[in-house]
Amino acid sequence: MEDILASIKRIIAEDGAAVAAARPRRAPAETAVPDSTPDPVPADILELTEPAPPLVSPDAVVASKQSLDVLSSLVVRGAGQSDNTLEGVVRELLRPMLKEWLDARLPTIVETLVAREIARITGKAG
Repeated sequence: MEDILASIKRIIAEDGAAVAAARPRRAPAETAVPDSTPDPVPADILELTEPAPPLVSPDAVVASKQSLDVLSSLVVRGAGQSDNTLEGVVRELLRPMLKEWLDARLPTIVETLVAREIARITGKAG
């Protein structure tokens, strides 16, 4: 989870740097004397001085964390067998279903195609 958050923070920082680099630079002010008085806070700015109440209950936080841990363990466990991507996880989950479908239908498909090809080669319409 920390790796994902670090990656997101890195991308945001890179995007912020790219935006800052794309902005036109202002010419330095003449020889302005800095004002020592602080700027007054405009009335339309809301300052948050108290922490906001949590949006979800502690039970929901625990349940969500457990679900994400299960997903994370699936991805990490599958890393030895396949790549560590969503595509790799889906591939591993679909493999047994595809095997079952092929076991049930492949012999009939092959038999039909072979019979059709034999009929085509011998000139007999089946």
